[in-house]
Amino acid sequence: MTVTTTALPTGALRHEIGVAASALPAVRPSALESAWEAARASAEAGLWGPARLIAFQDGVEIALTDADAACWAEAMARREGLDSLAGLALCLRLLALVEVLGRAKWLRGLFAITAEGAEFHPALLAAAARAPLDATGRFEDGPLRAMLGRSISHVSA
Repeated sequence: MTVTTTALPTGALRHEIGVAASALPAVRPSALESAWEAARASAEAGLWGPARLIAFQDGVEIALTDADAACWAEAMARREGLDSLAGLALCLRLLALVEVLGRAKWLRGLFAITAEGAEFHPALLAAAARAPLDATGRFEDGPLRAMLGRSISHVSA
């Protein structure tokens, strides 16, 4: 299934997808880790992209207007393309990973972000690569925690 992309008068790009966010496919953990590195390199190089609006079949729209989110989405557009479900799934999983790392204190110890780069526990990457996204393109704690709980004994409920 393809994604229809339209340039808006504001300069933003609108990506229309024929499924709900929750129906986006899983990605490979290694692809997610590579996407992180590519997005980080794009940000360091100042390759800022346009704002993007992602419109799902169920009427939900996700606006990527934050400069960092637009930059990381641009990195995925350059690397994978955002004209397919696979490319958009990788982009949204990457952005969902960034969001959950900043929000979910229970994930501490499963990743380290330094000036030199990021290190992720393999179980965290595996869970983020296949955990369902909610209607807003984020990871819900429950399913993500359950996936990690099966892999890592020290993740507490």
